[in-house]
Amino acid sequence: MTDSPVTPATASRRGAVLPARITRGTVVLAVASLISQMGIVVTGGAVRLTASGLGCPTWPMCRPGSLTNTPEMGIHGYIEFGNRTLTGVLSVISLLMILWLWKVRHVHREAFRLSMLLLAGIAVQALIGGATVRLALDPRIVGVHFVISALLIVWATQLLLRVRHARRHPAGTPVVDGATTRISRAAATVNFIALWFTLVLGTLVTGTGPHSGDPQAARHGFDALLITRAHVVPVYVMVIATLVLLVAVHRTPGTSPAQRRTTLFALAAIVLQGAIGYWQHLTGLPIGVVALHLAGATITTVAATVAWQRQTSDHRVPAADTARA
Repeated sequence: MTDSPVTPATASRRGAVLPARITRGTVVLAVASLISQMGIVVTGGAVRLTASGLGCPTWPMCRPGSLTNTPEMGIHGYIEFGNRTLTGVLSVISLLMILWLWKVRHVHREAFRLSMLLLAGIAVQALIGGATVRLALDPRIVGVHFVISALLIVWATQLLLRVRHARRHPAGTPVVDGATTRISRAAATVNFIALWFTLVLGTLVTGTGPHSGDPQAARHGFDALLITRAHVVPVYVMVIATLVLLVAVHRTPGTSPAQRRTTLFALAAIVLQGAIGYWQHLTGLPIGVVALHLAGATITTVAATVAWQRQTSDHRVPAADTARA
């Protein structure tokens, strides 16, 4: 039996499967990418909050001789293996995103670069996740794991913004679609920088607190109250910077509805996240509230990123993408 020859017509049909422009499917995949990146942070938090961090005691196997968990490993094995499985889901979405951008990669270079960075980041995160298990949930490695997840959320947010903008607007339309001022750009940038200080200090608070992922896991030796107060400082910087941005956006003629919406979204996200933070601190870190705070961190990251992009990005819809599908 011989293989069927690949004719020009066959090759053409195969190539026709991949879109030659930004389509609705491209945007859907970008949305799925962002949601999945946010979701795995929450499921990773569930692993930690339920003390399931060593539910699979080794890596890449779940246990010696078995890639998956087994019933005798109990609920912790199911939780940890379920979280590991989501890495495969993220990888599939990322690969599909790359395929959907493949034929426009020379036009939409930035979107394609972001999709490649996301795939590489997922691979790096898998290795770091394995290191956290191998090193018995060392809080320093766990903290790095979370911060890289936040970076992937930023990239996924930028990717969604790029492809949705290309889908909705004609060539040459900038992401910064309204007036900006030196103050508004500075406020958005300060807010975005303060976000990273907040996230890093948040990992130190977590690494000092009771929810370690396993009763035997090491903890940071910081004073819990002192490191919590340090964590609050950049949060206040974010609130002030976003308020300044809000005033600047609403007082500057020519700002766009998108700029005003994203600024309000950023302010609402950080204020709500701060309120949840105080709630968990004052109530003794109950698991449900801590999980809510973790989910809020992903939303705040998205909000700060979009507000920053709407003020400072120099991206425009590439000139070659004028058609719609």
